[in-house]
Amino acid sequence: MKKVIYLILTLAYLAFVYYAKDMFDAYTLSILSNIGIFAILALSYNLINGTTGQFSLEPNGFVAIGAYITALLLIPAETKLDMFALTDPAPIVLKMHADFLPALLIGGVAAAFVALLLSFPVFRVRGDYLAIVTLGFGFIIRILAINNPEYTNGAMGLNDIPSYADFTWIGTIALITFVTMLHIVYSKFGRGMKAIRDDEDAAIAMGLNTFKLKTFAFMTSAFFEGVGGGLLASFLTTITPDQFSFLLTFQLLIIIVLGGLGSMSGTLVATILVMGGMEWLRFLDEDMVIFGIHTGAHPGMRMVVFSILLILMMLFARRGLFGDKELPEIIEELKEKFKKSSK
Repeated sequence: MKKVIYLILTLAYLAFVYYAKDMFDAYTLSILSNIGIFAILALSYNLINGTTGQFSLEPNGFVAIGAYITALLLIPAETKLDMFALTDPAPIVLKMHADFLPALLIGGVAAAFVALLLSFPVFRVRGDYLAIVTLGFGFIIRILAINNPEYTNGAMGLNDIPSYADFTWIGTIALITFVTMLHIVYSKFGRGMKAIRDDEDAAIAMGLNTFKLKTFAFMTSAFFEGVGGGLLASFLTTITPDQFSFLLTFQLLIIIVLGGLGSMSGTLVATILVMGGMEWLRFLDEDMVIFGIHTGAHPGMRMVVFSILLILMMLFARRGLFGDKELPEIIEELKEKFKKSSK
């Protein structure tokens, strides 16, 4: 039953991605693309934070690595020479070049490699200490980007990045990310990750190699965060270090907590609600006429209303919208409740 549900949803989604360009205007497509990118980032973040239960605050660092490497591979050498104003670009920067898909994969692999190196010191600690260590990593990457202008153009960032990341690319990669995460969650690796989340000491006593499992989750998460960063760079066509502050991690944390820690289906729904909601409520910032009375413009009002809605949702769904369950499990539970109520 699960396979049938996922197959139907996948086919419907692919049809939506294929026909989206003909169905929507440029503004709507940009919103959908933004939702798709954050879905990739949130799904990958939920693997390490929700499924494996490791409270890490590092995604902004891995997103930055993927974004910068992908951008440097896509920007032509001539453009780099004109763009780097603070100092001349390093020779290796001028030699970097790749097509779009290889550039995304290289950015993802680079982020995964850094995650592998980081896993040795990071997983020596747990809980709040792990959060502090990974939070520091995100700050380090941002500072390195600012203070190494020969590689990143410093605080001025990178501009004129070729715009290959349309909704077709983003939507397709979002689907690949979702399917990959589900396969991991339902695999023996996923069961081991959940065991670590529930009780790491018990998992060790059962003979699980917890370091191996946590490192696998960390690297997989970093890979897709790097790919998402590359898509973000190509979608925006410009990046600066300020885009990869802790605010990015905080947004992703809101999404996975709202959707349900460990639930990939809940993460998708929460991404639509959070990233789409901030755009759909934009009319609240503008002057409105209510019963013939002009309310006047109130910049930032949408964020106030949006925050109140988030608080209300979390009050009534403390484990998130889906808890740690996936969509087919939610459907089966609803069917069982319907059968019991109909008797």
